[in-house]
Amino acid sequence: MSLRHRLDEYVRACFTGIWIESHEHQDALAEIAQLCRDEQWQLAIWNIEAGLSSPGQPDAEIPSSDPLTAIRAVRSLATADGTAILVLENFHRFIESAEVIQALTRQIIDGKQNRTIVVVLSPIVEIPIELQKKFVVIEHDHPSREQLEEIARGIATEEGELPDGPELEMVLDAAAGLTRMEAENAFSLSLVRQQRITASTVWELKTQTLRKGGLLSLHQGSEDFSGLGGLAALKDFCKRALLRRSDADPRRRPRGVLLLSPPGCGKSQFCKALGKEVGRPVLTLDVGSLMGSLVGQSEERTRRALRIIDAMAPCVVMIDELDKAFSGLHGNGDSGVSSRMFGTFLSWLNDHESDVFVVCTANDVTKLPPEFSRSERFDGVFFLDLPSREEKDAIWEIYLDLFEIGRDQRRPDDTNWTGAEIRSCCRLSVLLDLPLVQAAQNVVPVAVTAAESVDRIRTWASGRCLSASRPGVYEHGRRSKRSRDRVGPDPSMN
Repeated sequence: MSLRHRLDEYVRACFTGIWIESHEHQDALAEIAQLCRDEQWQLAIWNIEAGLSSPGQPDAEIPSSDPLTAIRAVRSLATADGTAILVLENFHRFIESAEVIQALTRQIIDGKQNRTIVVVLSPIVEIPIELQKKFVVIEHDHPSREQLEEIARGIATEEGELPDGPELEMVLDAAAGLTRMEAENAFSLSLVRQQRITASTVWELKTQTLRKGGLLSLHQGSEDFSGLGGLAALKDFCKRALLRRSDADPRRRPRGVLLLSPPGCGKSQFCKALGKEVGRPVLTLDVGSLMGSLVGQSEERTRRALRIIDAMAPCVVMIDELDKAFSGLHGNGDSGVSSRMFGTFLSWLNDHESDVFVVCTANDVTKLPPEFSRSERFDGVFFLDLPSREEKDAIWEIYLDLFEIGRDQRRPDDTNWTGAEIRSCCRLSVLLDLPLVQAAQNVVPVAVTAAESVDRIRTWASGRCLSASRPGVYEHGRRSKRSRDRVGPDPSMN
């Protein structure tokens, strides 16, 4: 539903306090002005630089930077049988004043009698507690794919400048989540550089946009599943879910997976490789960056990050080490901020209809509440165990090639090693100019340094999680019958 349509409904229902959250004020003002012209409503706009003005009526301009003057001026716009709208641009900068709060409260109440509507146009929602029950919030959505294509066609006017078919779909995927101005800039830059609109330039601009926001980062690497040894069942599950999805029905779209494992077993690397494998961008959500110092700021940033994710669909979203990100759930003195953020995230996981595949990783399952991993929030909960002998052999081959190490070298005893430790051994061999066996003396496996923790998580996952290496449920000790590479004694030997 467009901004114009939603605003029309609220004005007709006589909502006298409306807050529009928008990063594209010119486009929002254009839609509001067109609505007022079509319905013959009075319109006035105020901002700190130009003061109060009425489009189409130069004589009505009042060059006043006083926000109180602007609020009081809306009464003069009222007519006996008409509707008047006052738009206050970036008014979140002035709304904390006691005088402004009182003036807005009075105007919103009086507006019911004379149909005068106050509209705050702002990039963020910061409503004082005194006014929270008096404002309704409308979000100005990012442009749709159809609108992005229209923008692209308006810029690429010469033949051959705009691709078609699958290449055009790639451009629109890259532009998803950009504002109208950002999309125009990205398309124009692409024309200047390459004489046609390409997805690569749009991705470059989008990466900068996300970096400026500070809430999300975009990963676009060249790694795919060929550079990730093992995890056959997990790879097959995610590829089948993403490549055979039904775009037409949101109820049949894949939701995501939760990955549990000891450190170094390839959770983060899997997520990055998954994006390349299925042709989707990988967004990384850093929960720590959502934390704010002001009351309500963390929750607002969480909602904003989730809206950006929805706008950038189709994509893969990685939330790494979720158990540490929401460590405040067990009451460590953050006044319930972590619990509220976690509740917002849980609701989004359950209710979102965007084509977003979520990959969450965790090392300590005891810090996650049981409702987090219930069905319909994730398509599967997988446990990534220490690699088997066959998986280790595949990992050795990958990193020997990566670091250009001769395969005739004798390999060290890699009992209880993870994939990260095999990579570390190969890297240290090259860095220190040592044979692999000597470089291994500098590697202490996490299964040794944290043996109790590793054994605890493997015991917990047994019967509760799917195995990432083979089809079916993970069973602790089962791999010991197939391989003697394990942590501690096999319970079946007792």
